Amino acid sequence: MTKTSHSNTLTGWREWVALPDLGVDWIKAKIDTGARTSSLHAFDIQEFDREGESWVRFRVKPWQDSQEDTVVVETPVHDRRAVRSSSGHAQERLVVMLLIRLVDREVLAEVTLSNRDEMGFRMLIGREALRRGYTVDPARSFLGGRAPREARRRNRGKA
Repeated sequence: MTKTSHSNTLTGWREWVALPDLGVDWIKAKIDTGARTSSLHAFDIQEFDREGESWVRFRVKPWQDSQEDTVVVETPVHDRRAVRSSSGHAQERLVVMLLIRLVDREVLAEVTLSNRDEMGFRMLIGREALRRGYTVDPARSFLGGRAPREARRRNRGKA
């Protein structure tokens, strides 16, 4: 029998996750096995050169219905990719590498930057991140725990 090099951490269909390198402690994410790459709601996206390398500056708004706690991020561009949205439209997106804390484990994942303003979740966690040892139970939610009440209120625009 071959021993796997990773655990099988159970996750629900939606979870509160953290993006530690960005200083985002709580952001609600949909766990989406139908998506290959993870995706993050980003706006004011500006690509620029830094010492001959392609970088991107963007803003992250972690809460659904609030402008509070917006974070400005600068990070290297990892890739550019044509991504087909759930509506069937293809668009080129920038891809960055982000550390994601999901159910008390951290994984480094490719994340596309997109406008998810009209979507129910600020972030999607796709198969590439999940294949690092996660099992999804589609009947359950928040197996990594709920955000504190204050964070949940901010997410609903009631802080």
